[in-house]
Formats: sequence, structure tokens, C-alpha cells
Amino acid sequence: MGNRWVGVTIDCVDVEQVATFWSALLDRERGPSEPGWVYLGRSGDQQPRLVFQPVTEPKYGKIRLHLDVAVDDIDEGIAQVIALGGRFTGERHDHDEGVVVVMADPEGHEFCLVNRG
Repeated sequence: MGNRWVGVTIDCVDVEQVATFWSALLDRERGPSEPGWVYLGRSGDQQPRLVFQPVTEPKYGKIRLHLDVAVDDIDEGIAQVIALGGRFTGERHDHDEGVVVVMADPEGHEFCLVNRG
């Protein structure tokens, strides 16, 4: 039996707002979804699906799992996230192999923009 990673589920108070942000950022179309939920991608896609699950409580504190999003230009990536309703957390790491900046989506879920040079 082979195991494989097929998706990531993100809890959201405003599923539509957060899913729309991620859909635009990653250029991923919506797939078939359960009522009240939004799935980006389809079962069997090359990339794992992103699933947005409705919850009633807002996010508190730093999440312990986050997505890394590769970008060609770090400044353009930051500008795109901000234009889509996300924000720059102020955290930036410059390494010999590239740059990593910590961003947040409209509900505060942290993720990294990564440019490996």
C-alpha cells in the first residue's frame, strides 16, 4: 500500500475570502467542494488540493504548519500578496541560497515566499 499526500486543509472563519486569496495567489481553480467548503484543485491533480474548512473561531497564535510559495521576484511576490489582501509580517531571512519572507493571508495564516536566486 502506498501513501501519498493529497491535500492541506485550512480552517477559516471567512472561507470565501481566504479561498479567493489563495486561488489568485497560486492560480488554482476551484474544484468540486462540499457545501460551505472550498477546494482548490481536483482529486488526482499533480499538486495537492487546498481545502478551506469553515470554523467559527478565529486563528490564535502562530500556526505550526505553513506553506512555502516559490516566487521569481521577492519584491513582486510581496506586492502581490498585499494587493490580494494579505500582509507582510516584517520577518525576512536572507540566506546564501536565497530569500525567505514570512507573509500572512487575510485571516493571518502565515506562509513563506521563497526565492532561491
